[in-house]
Amino acid sequence: MAAKKKIIIVDDEKDMRDFLEIMLGKEGYDAEGIDGAKDALDFCRNNRVDLVITDVRMPGMGGVEFLKALKDHDPEALVVMITAYASVETAIEAMKAGAADYILKPFNNDAIRLSIKKALKLRSLENENRLLKKDLKRKYGFSNIVGTSPRMSEIYGFIESIASTKSNVFITGESGTGKELVARAIHYESDRKDRPFVAINCGAIPENLLESELFGHQKGAFTGAVANKEGLAEQADGGTLFLDEISELPLHLQVKLLRFIQERSFRRVGGNGDICVDIRLVAASNRDIESEVKSGRFREDLFYRLNVIRIDLPPLRDRKEDIPALSKFFMEKFSKDLGKPINRISEEAMRLLVDYDYTGNVRELENIMERAVAFESSGSITPECLPDYVRQRRKDSVADPKAHPLMEGKVDLEKTVEEFEKTIILDALKKTGGVKKKAAELLGLSFRSMRYKLSKYDISEN
Repeated sequence: MAAKKKIIIVDDEKDMRDFLEIMLGKEGYDAEGIDGAKDALDFCRNNRVDLVITDVRMPGMGGVEFLKALKDHDPEALVVMITAYASVETAIEAMKAGAADYILKPFNNDAIRLSIKKALKLRSLENENRLLKKDLKRKYGFSNIVGTSPRMSEIYGFIESIASTKSNVFITGESGTGKELVARAIHYESDRKDRPFVAINCGAIPENLLESELFGHQKGAFTGAVANKEGLAEQADGGTLFLDEISELPLHLQVKLLRFIQERSFRRVGGNGDICVDIRLVAASNRDIESEVKSGRFREDLFYRLNVIRIDLPPLRDRKEDIPALSKFFMEKFSKDLGKPINRISEEAMRLLVDYDYTGNVRELENIMERAVAFESSGSITPECLPDYVRQRRKDSVADPKAHPLMEGKVDLEKTVEEFEKTIILDALKKTGGVKKKAAELLGLSFRSMRYKLSKYDISEN
């Protein structure tokens, strides 16, 4: 059961304190009277208080002075002022100092009840809004983009540095690399985070509907336009408009988009007046955009307008060191969603996941882990719950000793193993950008073992 709201009544008149204590107690509040502003200030500094009701005129520290001191201690403090001496100047001063309401004595009991309810309701909505924003940032901020590889670390830093700018951003990468996630992270790390993030997939909407979807239309503009419609560009006003798969945009719409970017205004389909908006544009493509420009399928002038800041997302196969962290992230996510107590991935299952080349990138890994969690009945992800094509990949990658050409003659096994081990270590160092600690983690070695092997194979530690 939720705790009662704590309300203190600050007044030098005992009768008023007692009256409000009784009345508010009957309303279900935990009400307590305090004689004097200084004692009330000490109380607020050491206890949780949801709302303060204070008289304006009191000996010693007056109500307005108390309000200001309380706000210095807690800017979020909720205060209702009451007074028998009406003064426009005092009321204005109190409201400027942050009072939630200002009530005259003698007051109607319903008036004080309503004032308290309104103030507490507003605070509740503010808290919900604050939590929602915090949850949105947690969900879509860059901290939700999993990976510790050098390239991803570079992207995190880049998002932080460009998020607060107004410049257009162009994101490239194969399907499934997380382009929309990066676009959302840019938005939720920016000053526009309290405004809308609106996404449109330019390749998923029929060409004849795309302009209307983007810019809206007027009633009667075409068959079926039975009412005025606000387009996504209007909905994104003040926020971010994300144009996914921008290379799918037809040439005639590319011209209109170019004008929109230049003017920050547009016309609805069938409309006569220009509509101005303040938005940040983020575009993305899974194609080689420079080739699209060279072939004439994408306007060069539009490309330069969009390509102010460029982010190239690497495919998952080029950052395999991130696969363990991503796999665990998705395991925890789907375990929670499906209500299954799965908390680890077996070593063999992890080896299979790391060995596999993901043509669908992070999205494919996410699907694999969702399937694995759904099929797994124990507390651990095992190879048996991974798709056949992931398990087969491991078998195909292990060479058959009988088929190895060296088996036709004499083989120096120790030398061959050492050469193979050195190659693997060099490859790990390359993938981690030369960061030895991360390379050791990728190989499942302790840092001490890693240093020994670097020395053994005369691999420079510089």
